[in-house]
Amino acid sequence: MKVVYPICCGVDVHKTFLVATIITSQGFTPHYSKKRFSTFNNSILQFKQWLVDNNCFDVCMESTGKYWVPVHNLLESTIHTTIANPKWVKAVKGNKDDTKDSKWIGDLFRLGLVPGSYIPQNLYVFFVNTLAIDQNLLLVKAVKRTDFKMLLLYAM
Repeated sequence: MKVVYPICCGVDVHKTFLVATIITSQGFTPHYSKKRFSTFNNSILQFKQWLVDNNCFDVCMESTGKYWVPVHNLLESTIHTTIANPKWVKAVKGNKDDTKDSKWIGDLFRLGLVPGSYIPQNLYVFFVNTLAIDQNLLLVKAVKRTDFKMLLLYAM
């Protein structure tokens, strides 16, 4: 099989921690580097820095619950994240633990065997854009009615 991502990371995300395995390929032989991080923001930012320090800009995470969302939100500015459906990265029975799962996810992703799930636009950007449109519409309505109190509120 052809290696699609020579440097990538497989991540197994849980409620209180995540386990990451960076896979670097020299030819076809992989080298694994594993680390465990907390799911607090400062620890996720340390995870991001660890990825950047290792020149890893492609990450694959399993999306079994909602726990991947904060990790994705903090990584998405610099790291390309792929969220995988659990049925595509299911490990072999009897061979499951957190480090083996992250290694398995990374191995599948490295070879291009993991189709990414659809991720909607960042909700923060969506709400900011919606709020800006709503404020502009209210401002136009206020000008049409010549409601100066409304204009003064927006000026402050």
